[in-house]
Amino acid sequence: MRVRPIGVIRTPHEKLEGMPVQPSGAEGVRGTIEVLPEFVEGLRDLDGFSHIILVYHLHRAGPERLTVTPFMDTEERGVFATRAPCRPNGIGISTVRLVGVRGGTLEIENVDMLDGTPLLDIKPYVPEFEGDREIRIGWLERARGRSRDKRSDGRFR
Repeated sequence: MRVRPIGVIRTPHEKLEGMPVQPSGAEGVRGTIEVLPEFVEGLRDLDGFSHIILVYHLHRAGPERLTVTPFMDTEERGVFATRAPCRPNGIGISTVRLVGVRGGTLEIENVDMLDGTPLLDIKPYVPEFEGDREIRIGWLERARGRSRDKRSDGRFR
């Protein structure tokens, strides 16, 4: 398998501690994506979308773990039932708002990743493509009522 960055994500988040855990915890926080010159042509027609899905490398996540205690819970869970960053392959995804496209720079909003994160791919967010609307969210159904800050506490380094 060969994976290479297509750009870098620039955000105001320089440390894991206090960084938003998901885009919903980063509402209004702006950042940019600097797309490498050889990939800029691939941005053509992206400016008509309001949201994009970013696939990136969790370059500063801690060692992989198969069980974690998620930020919204106090019980240990399997890593694949969470969105914790300490995953076997260190791949992150976030849906962000696309504010604008200027050449090889994308202006984005609701950024929940660290500054300098290597970007692997960009996909347009299309609600009709996202599948079934009858969604279950497992253990999170019970955790929804718990009040936990949507910021990293540094546990997953």
